[in-house]
Amino acid sequence: MSRQGFSIGMRSQKPFLLIPVENQVRELDAKLLLACVAARRGLTSIMGPKREVESRIASFPRSIYVAKSMVQGNSEFLRIAGELGHTNVAWDEESLVHLPPATYFSRRLSPEALAYVSHLFAWGEDNAELWQSYPELPAGTPIHVTGNPRNDLLRPEIRTYYEKEVNEIRNTIGDFILINTNFNHVNAYLPGRNLFVPADNPGEEPRFGRAARGMTRDYAEGLRNFKQATFEGFQKLIPMLEKAFPSHRIVVRPHPTESHEPYHQVAVQCERVEVSNKGNVVPWLMAARALIHNGCTTGVEAYVMRVPAISFRVTVDERYDEGFYALPNQLSHQCFNFSQIEQTLGKIFAGELGPAGGDEQRSLINYHLAGIKGPFASERIVDVLEKIADDLAKLPRPPFWRRLKKWYKAAKRRRRKRSNVRDTKSKRSLEFQRHKYPDISIEEFRSRLAKFQQILGQDRNLKVDQIYAKLFRIRAQE
Repeated sequence: MSRQGFSIGMRSQKPFLLIPVENQVRELDAKLLLACVAARRGLTSIMGPKREVESRIASFPRSIYVAKSMVQGNSEFLRIAGELGHTNVAWDEESLVHLPPATYFSRRLSPEALAYVSHLFAWGEDNAELWQSYPELPAGTPIHVTGNPRNDLLRPEIRTYYEKEVNEIRNTIGDFILINTNFNHVNAYLPGRNLFVPADNPGEEPRFGRAARGMTRDYAEGLRNFKQATFEGFQKLIPMLEKAFPSHRIVVRPHPTESHEPYHQVAVQCERVEVSNKGNVVPWLMAARALIHNGCTTGVEAYVMRVPAISFRVTVDERYDEGFYALPNQLSHQCFNFSQIEQTLGKIFAGELGPAGGDEQRSLINYHLAGIKGPFASERIVDVLEKIADDLAKLPRPPFWRRLKKWYKAAKRRRRKRSNVRDTKSKRSLEFQRHKYPDISIEEFRSRLAKFQQILGQDRNLKVDQIYAKLFRIRAQE
């Protein structure tokens, strides 16, 4: 890695894009596509783990930071980034399938964070209207209904990106049923991230965990009971499916922040059950005969890709089924017991039943998800980022004394954050960070970028450089 080469590249007057990635399997490919589109338009991107991008924020020239959320915990960083001369823009990874507005606002939006965000990118009209109804949204904040780079990966034009992975999955596993879980509220990788954690003393009520942030106790307790019952129903479902469909394997794919252990305990008692969170979900959906989920975003992705999906509503609570998980459930075949699942899968495997469909479903997806036709979401986002970059390049740099002061604050924050990595129970622990973002080589990064280039048409040569241990720069070849 050449630090000198990095510093020379940094002399460019055009602002960079700083693109943080938190959950690698969910975000990396989509954000790499965004960086590819940006590079073809002359915008350089810096990509890598969110923690690493943030810790280096004072090292970058004036840039556009692409935030993935606007929670209270991000407000300090967004303020520091803004005071260093960067411009913050944002979308919310969790606003496609979201909680009811009041609960969503208290969990996912912070007036302090939004004060340092200049532009918002919405998944669709539903997301835009949700933000517009937020009482503390700063006046005049532009909301661009662009879609999200993640939904670009679902489009037929891009799916060939995963052709090799799909073939490997099919050759290795054969016919299989994919079960996608989202029980991180009650089965978190770190117990403190559940809705509740055990009380400190006997007889006391369980304490709120991280997942309950912004919820009333009544709502959180109801959600815990709903999710726990559904979680237990899915654990019972897995061996029943294996027995009922002996010609198929069962692949369980846990949520990125879930513990895999309960599923491994089920799998060891079976012969054709595999637990895997490898890679992006898209090739697994492409390779699967059918998807089973409950209120999972994967149900929306399967609908767009025209993969048959079943929502297993083993437990019903309309407060959550309708107020939280309505979209993925309504875009799937809904089954309430094993007999219904068995019959539905039988029809799917016999070719008698395809993906859920109809005018109501088409209206729903068009309302919630922009960019599934026409220009890619990534292209729509870069259209906006180009204008922001042009305006930002015309502004004078903050005075040196101010930048020095903010550099000190950024360095202080970096030291504080890094001290937390030794705490194995912390969400910032090295173990948890590696779980969310395993190491990736520059060769792998270049290979992925080359595949996107091939799909989009190689009208401009792109280059990838490793500028720090885990950070990569993507730019047009000079």
